[in-house]
Amino acid sequence: MNIDDHAEELASDLGVDKAEVEENLQNLVEYSVPVEEAKRSLRRKYGDDAGGDSGGPTAADIVDVGPDSGNVTVTAKVLTAGKRSIRYQGDDHVIGEGELADATGKISYTAWEDFGLEPGDTVTIGNASVREYEGEPELNFGESSTVSRAEDVDVPYDVGGDRDLADLSPGDRGRNVEVRVTEVEARTIDGRDGETEILSGVLGDESARLPFTDWNPHEELEEGASVRLEDVYVREFRGVPSVNVSEFSTVTALDDPVEVGGPTRMTIREAVDRGGAYDVELVGNVIEVRDGSGLIQRCPECGRVVQKGQCRQHGDVEGEDDLRVKAILDDGTDTVTVILDRELTEAVYGGDIEDARQQARDAMDQTVVADTIAEKLVGSEYTVRGHLSVDDYGANLETVEFRESADDPAERAQAFLQEVEA
Repeated sequence: MNIDDHAEELASDLGVDKAEVEENLQNLVEYSVPVEEAKRSLRRKYGDDAGGDSGGPTAADIVDVGPDSGNVTVTAKVLTAGKRSIRYQGDDHVIGEGELADATGKISYTAWEDFGLEPGDTVTIGNASVREYEGEPELNFGESSTVSRAEDVDVPYDVGGDRDLADLSPGDRGRNVEVRVTEVEARTIDGRDGETEILSGVLGDESARLPFTDWNPHEELEEGASVRLEDVYVREFRGVPSVNVSEFSTVTALDDPVEVGGPTRMTIREAVDRGGAYDVELVGNVIEVRDGSGLIQRCPECGRVVQKGQCRQHGDVEGEDDLRVKAILDDGTDTVTVILDRELTEAVYGGDIEDARQQARDAMDQTVVADTIAEKLVGSEYTVRGHLSVDDYGANLETVEFRESADDPAERAQAFLQEVEA
């Protein structure tokens, strides 16, 4: 059933205007309230407390809970518990979120009311609905659910949200990390309350580096500071996990500095299979310099590449000259498009943008700049550091370092074989 069908059913049962019911139902669903939970909420709003499933929820092990399970009752241990604020119909609403587990598996949850859940609690949650979130089932419970303390259960998972950065994944909630702030800047964005001040930058520990956003700027988050962040959540940003700090997060300065490791060396296949990687180092051969490299023009409004004087966003524009390289890197496991900005491209080209303009004028063809770059790059092996993202068009690496490789190919091949045989 779609929203219109659900609204028609509710309006008929409740004897109220369908358009009004549909608007309220749509608003709830847009804020990730499961449709059955939203319908029960509207039944209560219009004075019909008898609505709902007559058969009652089914007791289930977590391993058996799926998006089509309907309403269920589970007994589980709280692994993590966090809070976050969302806005619904102009009002801020605080939700609880985290992970639950029993002996059979674990599952994410969203609590639409404050049930006082703490890591380590064992609870029985009655009449919880199930939705799909980040491709996995998620328990949702609120006013129509019951939460009661239960006898302790043993689970094969760690209780608590402490993680290394390398272990974070999009969708994680209630996580705690100890990190160093390696980059930070204050920015003004157009937020839900108008202009909003936020902090953004990069966090690091020995395992990895990841981008972060602090939606409620904490003064402790300054460049070089080592801090413990509690109750953060993780979203995907340009194909990699991004740490989000909220008004409910706590930031505590650490006495001892957090050591930050270098980039993570991996094969292209490993990076692509992860769906993206931040601050990764790849080694491979440049096999092609793609179209759109060399001397290009960008839209002065949005920065997109202009084709024949046309910007996809702003139409006919006077493009501004720029330099870039889009090269295919192949390490034998897979390929990735590495993208070099103007500074890195100038280093590869051996000249600046004025040199490129002059070469294009002399040849009466700006593609000669890309040809010159291709002659220098294709066939050689390079070590490339940057941030890899994967989308429907393939894998791309936003490059921050690009240099000829000093690795011994024979030694690397031997190490790879030993890893495969291990």
